[in-house]
Amino acid sequence: MDDVDLTMVMMRFEAADVEGLLTVLSRYVVVSRSHSGCRNIDLAISATSPGTVVVIQKWVSPEAQRAHFDSTEMVAMAEACGGLLRSAPQIDLLDPVSAHDLG
Repeated sequence: MDDVDLTMVMMRFEAADVEGLLTVLSRYVVVSRSHSGCRNIDLAISATSPGTVVVIQKWVSPEAQRAHFDSTEMVAMAEACGGLLRSAPQIDLLDPVSAHDLG
């Protein structure tokens, strides 16, 4: 695992149509999990902020993450979100911290 440079992404969506957005994002997550370099993608809905939906992604490298963001699945998901959001999604690149690193 020494050659893995884990890259994480958080995408936060404020839904105008929660059910419609969940349909779009569920499909995106399932299809994207099979992309080269994907370690995991999770979909969650906030228990404290109504209408907030989050996608958390883990990629084996920054290159794999960037390639995915240029993929047809990513573009299709973005296009399908038209009319489903209250505002533009927030996308953040995260630096993972391992409990082993905190010793």
